[in-house]
Amino acid sequence: MKRVARMLIAGLAVSSLLAGCASGVKHAEMAASMPTLKPGEGRIYFLRSASMFGAAIQPDIRLNSQVVGESKPGGFFFVDRTAGKYVAAASTETEKTLSFVLDAGETKYVRSSPSLGLMVGRVVLELETPEKAKEELASLSYTGDQVKTAAK
Repeated sequence: MKRVARMLIAGLAVSSLLAGCASGVKHAEMAASMPTLKPGEGRIYFLRSASMFGAAIQPDIRLNSQVVGESKPGGFFFVDRTAGKYVAAASTETEKTLSFVLDAGETKYVRSSPSLGLMVGRVVLELETPEKAKEELASLSYTGDQVKTAAK
């Protein structure tokens, strides 16, 4: 009986951890149907590796004080914005920010990574190289709002 109880508890623990991970359409499956950029705009991808370290830490991601998505393990989302200066931020026990300039027609990749904090973990934001980001994006799940696909 104790063995059955242990198995149930272990199963529930694994299920609750996996529930926090991103599940959805993979970037590789949706890339061809993503909308094209409008003139004067750039695209910002936010991505997070599929690691169990810090899986429970899933703060909102803000861009110039506006919530644009969540930092979820194994997930990505993107926003299209006019060219200009931007500050991306994620808050847990402390706020971490990243400032950058987005040019028209440019694509930026912002990686969110969990790190240790004093009481709670925190999420650090950093720019990722296009090469590394594109390689990892293929396996990540879309966690953003429903995408209006490009007309075919």
